[in-house]
Amino acid sequence: MTRMTASEAFVETLHVQGVRNMFGIVGSAYMDALDLFPAAGIRFIPTVHEQGAAHMADGYARISGRHGVCIGQNGPGITNFVTAIAAAYWAHSPVVAITPESGSSTMGLGGFQETDQLPIFSGITKYQGHVNNSRRMAEITARCFDRAILELGPTQLNIPRDYFYAVDDYEIPEPIRIERGAGSPHAVGAAAALLADATFPVIVAGGGVITAGAGEACTSLAELLGAPVVTSYLHNDSFPANHPLWAGPLGYQGSKAAMKLIARADVVLALGTRLGPFGTLPQHGIDYWPRTARIIQVDADPKSLGLVKKMSVGIAGDAAEVTEALLSALANRPLRGTASRQQRLETVAAEKSAWESELGHWTQETDDFSREVGSTASAMHPRQMLRALEEAMPKGAIVSTDIGNICSVSNSYLRFEQPRSMLAAMSFGNCGYAFPVAIGAKAAAPERPAIAYVGDGAFTMSFGEILTAVRENLPVTAVVFNNGQWGAEKKNQVDFYARRFVGTNLKNPSFAAIARAMGAEGQVVDKISDVGDALASACRAQRDGKTTVLEMMVTQELGDPFRRDALSKPKRLLQKYAAYTVA
Repeated sequence: MTRMTASEAFVETLHVQGVRNMFGIVGSAYMDALDLFPAAGIRFIPTVHEQGAAHMADGYARISGRHGVCIGQNGPGITNFVTAIAAAYWAHSPVVAITPESGSSTMGLGGFQETDQLPIFSGITKYQGHVNNSRRMAEITARCFDRAILELGPTQLNIPRDYFYAVDDYEIPEPIRIERGAGSPHAVGAAAALLADATFPVIVAGGGVITAGAGEACTSLAELLGAPVVTSYLHNDSFPANHPLWAGPLGYQGSKAAMKLIARADVVLALGTRLGPFGTLPQHGIDYWPRTARIIQVDADPKSLGLVKKMSVGIAGDAAEVTEALLSALANRPLRGTASRQQRLETVAAEKSAWESELGHWTQETDDFSREVGSTASAMHPRQMLRALEEAMPKGAIVSTDIGNICSVSNSYLRFEQPRSMLAAMSFGNCGYAFPVAIGAKAAAPERPAIAYVGDGAFTMSFGEILTAVRENLPVTAVVFNNGQWGAEKKNQVDFYARRFVGTNLKNPSFAAIARAMGAEGQVVDKISDVGDALASACRAQRDGKTTVLEMMVTQELGDPFRRDALSKPKRLLQKYAAYTVA
């Protein structure tokens, strides 16, 4: 026990937990602690908006594997965290949201910048710690950081602002870390028996493979079984794309090769994935989930087992340790699939080749609307542009993707050779995500190129963070798809509402000019032949500390809609709306 102020106890606990970067906006509610950050080796990175700060913390956490931390002023600063913390929740990202609160002696009186901050985050955090006595500052701070790692998700640390100034005797807790283990030996044995008897095994590599560092073990198991590996939705970096057994992502705008291969499976090993509903919906006209296959599901969270898809064997454990246990259990077993191994490998290669050829020749969308707008003279077809970006992608790049039509189509074109390379808002699907999260990723890995794919609508929600990238020397590249529309929703109006475009057409400024006005580089690209050089140049500029906005002028052609499952042809029963029927 050492006598110190509560601010010192708080900062000492952050230091012991390994906090070296924190994102936020300065506020009087925590200024006493803020004053100590530099002495504790904590870099405070001031942002333009608190949502951006929390997204940056998310990107930092997912690339580094350590805590991402954000902090803001009580009341309005804290409520601005909500959207980004919800995104971190669905990404299983260990973000700690530090939420200073109104003073304890005036709570409930409706004071300046007062709101009840705990209920707001109750459904989007894994744990909420409230410092109810200044003597517990170090204890509860440490618990929030421990739980973010133990429960794989964001936590909230709520601190009444007057508690920072107390003086008491404190003990700074050491971090608690656990080994999750390989699950039950019985379940591992049952899973090994299914895999040994499989004639067409398929592995689904999810985010748990990345979190657990299970990449090498997953590769070894795939090679042992001769099993194609598909990646779960928006986890394209969970298996190396240069491996012969890689088949691409499932889910919205995923790989037809992956879908056709998993449709043939008699046994599926779902490794580190909850098999979320949006990542297993039919796509490209393919209802690919194998209804008769035996499903082995491995997840660190036992509550995810069997939640979405019926399973035959469930294993609660660490993806790496479970995979190692399966390798050991299969080492001396005869594998029924060996007889068909060569034919299976040929099938994998053929399906991948067919899909690559289709992507390479996909230069026009098929609906009438896309054919009408696809002839714009000074703009690029989105898929050709995405293909050119893919071919020019620098080695080791980190790519974050926003939500929207073109960003979603990019799922077909994003391939990675190392884990912790792709960032997306997952099933929360919020706009304004990609650009700030790329800045956080850059803080975690300054040696790697950081690239944000973002639509024009979403970029207007986040481009203020150009200032953060410039003034904090966190150079990134924003690839902005400028097609003058909210494309995802416009596709619904094309398909279901007779092209009555309400709220989906945009009139944009020059994003390249905005970038230059904010101290970054800006370039307009409207020819496919210029895409690769522009990306390469922008990534080189990152080495010189330059943030670049590449404004990609693309046609208004639209890929498949997000939610075909959630829309139907409208009915109009009132006479005054009769003209708004759709045949």
